[in-house]
Amino acid sequence: MLRIGLVMLQGARHVHIAALTSAAADADIEIEIHELRKASDLIQAEPDALVFPGGESTTMRLTGNDPASGLLPAVFSWLRADATRPVLGTCAGAILLCDPRDGGEPLVAAEIDRNAFGRQVDSFQSALKSSLLARDFPGVFIRAPRFTNVGDSSEVVATLGEEVVGVRFGNRLALTFHPELSNDHGFHQWLLETVKKVAA
Repeated sequence: MLRIGLVMLQGARHVHIAALTSAAADADIEIEIHELRKASDLIQAEPDALVFPGGESTTMRLTGNDPASGLLPAVFSWLRADATRPVLGTCAGAILLCDPRDGGEPLVAAEIDRNAFGRQVDSFQSALKSSLLARDFPGVFIRAPRFTNVGDSSEVVATLGEEVVGVRFGNRLALTFHPELSNDHGFHQWLLETVKKVAA
């Protein structure tokens, strides 16, 4: 049984749970999903991997760094303690992985610019190329950030035309779009299969 921690600072809880559940069924992998709101939740859950949903990065920083929560410092420490620990960060989750602003090294070696694709009214859906999934993927972009630089140690795994929209850094995956809002759960399945390999 794999334990997946869902960072609940903000964002689409139910659709990520549905995507993970569907991906687990497709991959024939048993999972438990644990919602994380405080540092103590992370300690209690002892997850094998994390999902960082989208939302509003400024709000997520304020909530997650508040002493009542302390979740962000705990999550960043947990990830840095073992570089093999898998994590999927989508939209604002990708921002936090690339730009943690806690005085430590980025969790994903890439630079990112928040809201670079425009406002809510500029949201769109478009087919992406994904080398990680070896197929096209229906990308949903909502006030999406933009990668401005990808480090040499990171791998580009999803593109929109010439635009980089997905970066992999070891077992850490940062996506500027919302894979949970599509009917294709390939990126969530990648996370679970990666967890299974790490846990083996």
